[in-house]
Amino acid sequence: MHAIADYTTYYATYDDTPREDHVVFLSGLTWDDYERLLDMRGDHSAPRISYLEGTVEILSPSQTHEGIKSVIGRLVETYCAERGIEFSTYGAWTLKDEPRERGAEPDECWIFGTDDAERPHLVIDVVWTAGRIDKLDIYRQLGVREVWYWQKGKLQPYCLRGGRYETVARSEVLPGLDLALLTRFIAEPTTSAAIRGFRAALAPGR
Repeated sequence: MHAIADYTTYYATYDDTPREDHVVFLSGLTWDDYERLLDMRGDHSAPRISYLEGTVEILSPSQTHEGIKSVIGRLVETYCAERGIEFSTYGAWTLKDEPRERGAEPDECWIFGTDDAERPHLVIDVVWTAGRIDKLDIYRQLGVREVWYWQKGKLQPYCLRGGRYETVARSEVLPGLDLALLTRFIAEPTTSAAIRGFRAALAPGR
C-alpha cells in the first residue's frame, strides 16, 4: 500500500490492463459446466467464478486486489460497529440463478439488520483489472439491492431501482456513511492503521 499523500495520484493513474489479477474467460459453457467448475473449486473464496449467459470468468485476485477489498470491508464494518448497525458479513457468497443464467461471487457482501435474506443488501467489487465480465448485469438480475464498485481510487455506489442500477452519490443501505471519508483511509500502510484512523474520524466532534 502507498502513503495517503500518494493515494489519489497512484490509484487514479495506475495501468489496469491485465497483469496482476489473473483472469480467464471461457465461452459456450452450459449451466451444468458452471456448476461443475464451482464443485471443482470447492469451498474457497478464490478463484472467483462468474457466469453470464454461457460465458464464464475465472478470477484469481492479486494481493493488491485482495488488500483493497479487505480494507474496504473492514472499514464498512467499523462504521457499522461505531453506529450500532447490526450486520452479517458473507464474503464471496456464491449468488446464482439458473433460469436467468447468471452467477457471481462478490469481493465482499453483507446483510444488514437481524433478519435473514436471500440476497445481500450490499455487494462490493474491486475493479483492479480492466476488460472483465459485466457483473452489474449479473447482480441486477439477481436482485442485489446495492453494489459498490471501487475503481481507480473511487467508490461508486449503484442502487437498484425499477429493475436497473442507477449511479448515486451516497449509499442508500448505509445512508449516513460518508464514502469520501471512508475512501481516504484505504491506502493506510496497514489495515489496523486504517481502522484506527477511520474510527477516530467517526468520533463525535470530528
